[in-house]
Amino acid sequence: MEVYEDHSLRGRVFERLREDILSGVYKEKEELKEVSIGEELGVSRTPVREALRQLELEGLVKIIPNKGAYVTGITQADVRDIYIIRSMLEGLCTRRATEHITEEQLVELEEIMLLSEFHLKKKEQCVEQVSVLDGRFHKVLYEASDSRVLEHVLSDFHKYVKMARRLSVGFEGRAEKSVEEHRQILEAIKKKDADMAEELANRHIMNAMANLHIEE
Repeated sequence: MEVYEDHSLRGRVFERLREDILSGVYKEKEELKEVSIGEELGVSRTPVREALRQLELEGLVKIIPNKGAYVTGITQADVRDIYIIRSMLEGLCTRRATEHITEEQLVELEEIMLLSEFHLKKKEQCVEQVSVLDGRFHKVLYEASDSRVLEHVLSDFHKYVKMARRLSVGFEGRAEKSVEEHRQILEAIKKKDADMAEELANRHIMNAMANLHIEE
């Protein structure tokens, strides 16, 4: 039981630190101090140290011997690569979702669409709400793909570009376009048109990337 609890604690610290890095709480090149983080999270230095090592394996942190751990973060090149790879995997995921989706998942997607369209009309806090609903829409598609591997990889990619996704939706007109693209994807899924659903999903991600104006 103690081993399980230790593992669970390390996992929670890792998830918290990764979320804070990806959401911009910790900035690039900022030092991550074990003692300060441990005090903030109410844990000893050991799970913090182990979480930092895991973050280094993911490329989010660089540990310099005798100096400390520093945030590497996600570069523009990383974001571009993730979007390109993600566009292909999202297409595959949506194709599989078209073949495996349940009635309950279709209903959930329709509810997300209605909420998205509602918030677009309200305008107030539109970007934040649409960004959250965007995440929910894709999460349902990942689950509907009936592939644990696709779900895991795409969920991680989704987290890694969290700030970029929010920024993209924030550009004038992009929130409306994104919701419209989601609606087209859902209609293709309803028609069981896997080819069209895959193409639309691929195009949706590439449109989001183009909106960020990432330099080559």
